[in-house]
Amino acid sequence: MTRPDSSPPPARRIGWFRWVICLLLFLATTINYMDRQVISILKPTLMSDIGWNEIDYSNVVFAFQAAYAIGYGGGGWFMDRVGTRFGYAASVLVWSLAAMGHAFVRTVTGFGAARLVLGLAEGGNFPVAVKTVSEWFPKRERALAAGIFNSGTSVALVLTPLFVPWLTLHWGWPTAFFVTGALGLVWLVLWMLLYRSPQVHPWVSTAELAHIQSDPPDPEIRISWLELLRHRQTWVFTAGITLTAPVWWFYLFWVPGFLHDRHGLELTKFGPPLITIYLIADAGSIAGGWLSSRLLKRGWTTNAARKTAQLVCALCVVPVFAAATVTNLWVVTILIGLAAAAHQGFIANLYAMVSDTAPRRMVSSIVGIGGAASAVAGMCAAKATGYVLQWTGSYVLLFGVASGAYLLALLVMHVINPRHEPMKFTGVES
Repeated sequence: MTRPDSSPPPARRIGWFRWVICLLLFLATTINYMDRQVISILKPTLMSDIGWNEIDYSNVVFAFQAAYAIGYGGGGWFMDRVGTRFGYAASVLVWSLAAMGHAFVRTVTGFGAARLVLGLAEGGNFPVAVKTVSEWFPKRERALAAGIFNSGTSVALVLTPLFVPWLTLHWGWPTAFFVTGALGLVWLVLWMLLYRSPQVHPWVSTAELAHIQSDPPDPEIRISWLELLRHRQTWVFTAGITLTAPVWWFYLFWVPGFLHDRHGLELTKFGPPLITIYLIADAGSIAGGWLSSRLLKRGWTTNAARKTAQLVCALCVVPVFAAATVTNLWVVTILIGLAAAAHQGFIANLYAMVSDTAPRRMVSSIVGIGGAASAVAGMCAAKATGYVLQWTGSYVLLFGVASGAYLLALLVMHVINPRHEPMKFTGVES
């Protein structure tokens, strides 16, 4: 039976390979966070075996974040010049070897050195991931794609407390560092086999390539870092991530210790609350990206969609101030989980805002600039956290600061660029 002439033609199949690339970004981000979280899960064990105190631990975290600041900034510059395929491969190779190197050290200085190399290499992950999203997705899909790859941070924080304690109890803590580091080498093989730019990839259909390139073309222009600093769009991202990233670092590096100190959890008991926190966070990463993408499809402006999603996220963080004083473990878990989910949704939209307002070839550099600034803020916050806990033993101030950070960030971002205007160029800058 033939289709009547009046029937609409069948919908054109766009293609799906860009989501395979998004999956690779998700896996890399998952491994990236597993490698950095192992030390926080093992904090009580290492403090007992090696004799660290809170200040020693903060010094090890400080070393990572100082190097991460350099790696984040330099990584953005490196990725924009070397390219996505080989730049990402180099970053993952070095950080995987550094993660495995933790298995062979036994001193605070040794751990500091291993964390330094890890931080330098891991700093490249987010600049290149955001750059890849800008190259493989049209603007209307970028927040969702960023939310998906960024959810790898939460997936890592779910998986790590599942198997790191098990590896530690059966084969010792060095094995945990060695196994998690080796995962990056497996990913590296997949990346080199599967990744090419969309313009030349044999598995990208003509329809999918047209979909990827459906936005207006970027201006043919290259500018220096100093020139980027003259644009307020750079400062929107820098302000947003600098004011919020230290809060995420606090969750990452100190929540296991908080659960140990305040709720008596030992290594084998971390799993359920940490898994719950980061499962909630994982949902928040995707939901935050989905919300702004959904609002865009409903006809909202990019400015309204991104900032409304971020406002919802910022309000969801506020209740976390109570986590320091609530005595019920599962109420604390939900409060921190909600705040972590809101952070992930906020950041997914923040990454999308970069690609909304900057040409693709400048995305990694802008993310690198902001990431470097946030890592500097994070390392200062790490030192401050160590001293606060060593001197007072109280988490009240720390959770209080976390509760208001996102509303402050959104306010500052709105003041800098209230209409979410893209970069404008009057001529070629160099």
